Amino acid sequence: MAKIKSVYVCSECGYESPKWYGKCPSCGEWNTMNEEIKEQNSTSFNRTRVTNYTPPVQIKDISTTDEIRYKTGLSELDRVLGGGIVKGSLVLLGGDPGIGKSTILLQICEFLGKDKKILYVSGEESKRQLKLRATRLNVNNDNLYIQTQTDVELISETIRQDKPDLVMIDSIQTMSLTELQSSPGSITQVRECTNYLMRVAKSLDIPLIIVGHVNKEGSIAGPKVLEHVVDAVLHFEGDKQMSYRILRAVKNRYGSTNEIGVFQMTDSGLIEVENPSMMLLSGRPKNVSGTCVACAMEGTRPILAEIQGLVTTTGYGNPRRMSTGFDYNRMSLILAVLEKRAGYYFSNSDTYINVVGGLRLDETAVDIAVGMALVSSLKDVAIPEHAIAIGEIGLAGEIRAVNHISQRVSEAIRLGFKRIVIPYHNIKDISKKYDAEIIGVKNVRQAFEALTNE
Repeated sequence: MAKIKSVYVCSECGYESPKWYGKCPSCGEWNTMNEEIKEQNSTSFNRTRVTNYTPPVQIKDISTTDEIRYKTGLSELDRVLGGGIVKGSLVLLGGDPGIGKSTILLQICEFLGKDKKILYVSGEESKRQLKLRATRLNVNNDNLYIQTQTDVELISETIRQDKPDLVMIDSIQTMSLTELQSSPGSITQVRECTNYLMRVAKSLDIPLIIVGHVNKEGSIAGPKVLEHVVDAVLHFEGDKQMSYRILRAVKNRYGSTNEIGVFQMTDSGLIEVENPSMMLLSGRPKNVSGTCVACAMEGTRPILAEIQGLVTTTGYGNPRRMSTGFDYNRMSLILAVLEKRAGYYFSNSDTYINVVGGLRLDETAVDIAVGMALVSSLKDVAIPEHAIAIGEIGLAGEIRAVNHISQRVSEAIRLGFKRIVIPYHNIKDISKKYDAEIIGVKNVRQAFEALTNE
């Protein structure tokens, strides 16, 4: 069997040392010595590698008919995963503390535990704490097994002996390998523990879900290589003080990364939101300036969201700019176009943009809604509640065409919007008659006039 030992390797020059240095003795760089696992190959290990050799096969001889997906009981989660949990896959679930990661895992256990054997490994909570949480969520299944353990080798041995149908690790930052001297949660421990568990899951064809914490920047804590090892990376978004949660796929080898799932956190767990557009538009103010509705495509689903803009006279030498849920640089570009091409003066005003509901909009098709919300606040003219704007703003002030216009228009009409402003070049893509006023515009000034003229 291969002997495992750890060494410290400089990330700049590759210098190896059996102990850690703050400053690399070779290149002189500070804080570049990272712990790595080094295997000492023996004769028996080389013989094992030879016996495990598998010859290449032609791609036409590879069958995909035996792909198995486990339905989770949550259609919103299945949508994000691309249809369910693929057998033998490795899924990384990240999010802020208290966002609902452990909650959704236990809810999956209740559904899949009806005919599947599930192993839930917790390194953060005791068995009693998990029992209390499961009772609150009405999770009580004979096929759910709980293990409170942080040693990855012992967990792997349990997986090999019991051969469950699904394994959940909560969380990877608490796991450790005894061969490594670094503390749990360090970059080396997180990477090597994930690799160790991945090899076990792939060899036994068992799906594995790993919970990962996030750092203060919002990305999953640990090395970026961790996201390359796993098959899918799911991320929970939303303010934990609010009840709504958005699950987004950052990476997915078995489906699209454009789909999102929307949930609402309640006392009894996460509840699916089948109509997120209605949820995001609930409580919208009427006859108030500075608000406009946008339509963004999240995968195959059009989602309507309210964009609020506030423009007020600045009390500083440099006006403030703030954006929540929308790219700050994109907002600055829209402001420049509105001022240069349309004559709306923002240079002496503080400007704020907010996307209601905690949703983040990155699609350029919401540009016109952002611009119209700002112009509405600047001129203190309310946009009618039954009006919506769809389109991308170009640097010349033109409104450029967007894709999936028919799906966007259909969703807007389904939710009761009677006036829909779209790019002029998208008019030809509207193939059927709608019970609404659809207006094609060429520039931002025409767009505002079309929205506000009764």
